[in-house]
Amino acid sequence: MHRLTVMLLAGALPFAAAAQDAASEATRAAQAEIAARLPLNDPRDEANVMRGKIAEIPGGVILGKDGKTVWDRRPYEFLNSSNAPDTVNPSLWRQARLNAVHGLFEVVPGKIWQLRGYDISVMTIIRGKSGWIVIDPLLSEEAAAAGWKLFADTVEAKAGTRSIKAVIFSHSHSDHFGGVGGIVTPEQVKKDGIRIIAPHGFSEEATSENVLAGGAMGRRALYMFGSILPPGPAGQVDAGLGPKLSSGTIGYMEPTETVGEKGGALTIDGLVFEFLDAGGTEAPSEFVFYIPAYKALHTTEVVTHNLHNVLTLRGAQVRDALRWSKVIDAALLQWGGKADVVMASHHWPTWGAREVDALLANQRDAYRYVHDRTLFLANRGATLHELADRTAEAPVQGKDFSTRGYYGTLNHDMKATYQRYFGWWDGNPANFNPLPPEASAPKYVALAGGADKLLAAGRTAIEAGDYRWAAELLNKLVFAQPDNKEARSALASAYDQMGYQAESGAWRNYYLAGAASLRGNAIDNLSGNGQSRSFVSAIPTAVFFDALATRFDAAKGNALNGIFQFVLPDSKEAVSVVVRGGVEFPRYGVTDAAPTATITIDRATLDDVMLGQAQFPALMQSGAIGIDGDRMAFLSWFALHPPADPRFNIVVP
Repeated sequence: MHRLTVMLLAGALPFAAAAQDAASEATRAAQAEIAARLPLNDPRDEANVMRGKIAEIPGGVILGKDGKTVWDRRPYEFLNSSNAPDTVNPSLWRQARLNAVHGLFEVVPGKIWQLRGYDISVMTIIRGKSGWIVIDPLLSEEAAAAGWKLFADTVEAKAGTRSIKAVIFSHSHSDHFGGVGGIVTPEQVKKDGIRIIAPHGFSEEATSENVLAGGAMGRRALYMFGSILPPGPAGQVDAGLGPKLSSGTIGYMEPTETVGEKGGALTIDGLVFEFLDAGGTEAPSEFVFYIPAYKALHTTEVVTHNLHNVLTLRGAQVRDALRWSKVIDAALLQWGGKADVVMASHHWPTWGAREVDALLANQRDAYRYVHDRTLFLANRGATLHELADRTAEAPVQGKDFSTRGYYGTLNHDMKATYQRYFGWWDGNPANFNPLPPEASAPKYVALAGGADKLLAAGRTAIEAGDYRWAAELLNKLVFAQPDNKEARSALASAYDQMGYQAESGAWRNYYLAGAASLRGNAIDNLSGNGQSRSFVSAIPTAVFFDALATRFDAAKGNALNGIFQFVLPDSKEAVSVVVRGGVEFPRYGVTDAAPTATITIDRATLDDVMLGQAQFPALMQSGAIGIDGDRMAFLSWFALHPPADPRFNIVVP
């Protein structure tokens, strides 16, 4: 099985590493232009970021039990300078410096604290009547454990030891539940009756996301988060939504209860929580909530201090910008004028009733602008690649930094909204079935009069500061001649400048990671997030077999016909896998009367395979797998599931 999280596998390229370009004159001019039109010296966010800070982990360094580094902020000390270098968009630099502040912060005196800067996400701790309520325990167990220790050493030392009474998973993305094993154990949950509360649909979404398409998503995530880039003014500076991903162990715990589609109130350790369903906005399973006793609103990932992704660059299902805006408005109508502080699963809080209302209204307007401008233009004939160039920034984006495109962008969010309504095609028949890049690229080279002329045209575009056109031209040449060092170098130069100019951390990372791959100096780092057994065991068996079917080699297996009956004694499950005509179709819960072969294997043994702790051939030899019927047919079928190479190319054929 494919590892479900990001593996930092860049793949070495057969080219000597080359240095990055400096910022060009055109890039310096672009940086100056955005610096001149934005109020970069507005002190309010900086004041909110620092407000209530009471402790920090020295150096921002977190180590795992094996001594490996899970989190280290020391390489990011270059962000201490208030002046943005020419190689970083000054607006993104501002965001990166805000995200770089790490520590334990008191949000509501004696009542609510947050741990920020120790993962891409934020962990919130709320004082209940008799204990603690933890919101979103980060991505990795190691980061969560270190954050909790800082809290215990700082707050509990004064307030007295109090146990965790509840953990709330605000939504189904792993950076908000993966660290739960770092603060509580399953034994504690059972023994102490700790409540694990999540939105409806959480279990299915949390354990299924990225499983089927995880290979491509994981590879693209390396580029999006800059995981194959070194930190630095010409490298990875921030992800926009937060600093970066921690690299520890992702765990899972099944919720003990969920909040339904209608939301409603729950009393948790003596505190009333009012919930509003937000499923289908930033995550398929999500809610926001308000704590009346503390006048505190938690907006999860629906309202943060950036414009979010309607479609993330790593890949996902397209989100609904219209529903997103309506959920924010519902929160504004329900709690506007009441909440004195708004906090989220990323970034820093905002204090003051007027400021809370303004944040919600501006965020609502930003997502509505994305949605309505897309359809306004699409209904007048604009296509996928014309929308953004015809659309100015939303007026609110010029005055409220929380709506700027540090993670999502107006550009790709509008394209995503177009895709949601109209699909991948722009309606032009010439684009319905175009040649794939590797087939069309040589024809473009020939049309240009040869590689030298196309290279010269690309370099001319670079000199003119026309980097988008340069990238379009030079990408054709690289796909026609992937070993052409001059073409690769020139295309990398274009990507450098577009990365330097990007306000979105994700765009910057993707451009610069592409340039590093072209030059052959991308980081090849085999460390990364790994699932704990608790996470892997929670993946539904049906999803496991659906994912296995995506690995079936139909071209080689189109003549194979058979029914392979899987029996899982420990979980009391059965799956019948029908193979015919190059298609593999798992039937969960079905027991076939006359299978080609029956395979008896414990679900726990399948978990060993997913964790990489066991291999099918050895398990068969040891007797851990029992096979009745046509053993050779099973072996032939099993051999038709080759693992995918996670190092597949992105910016070259």
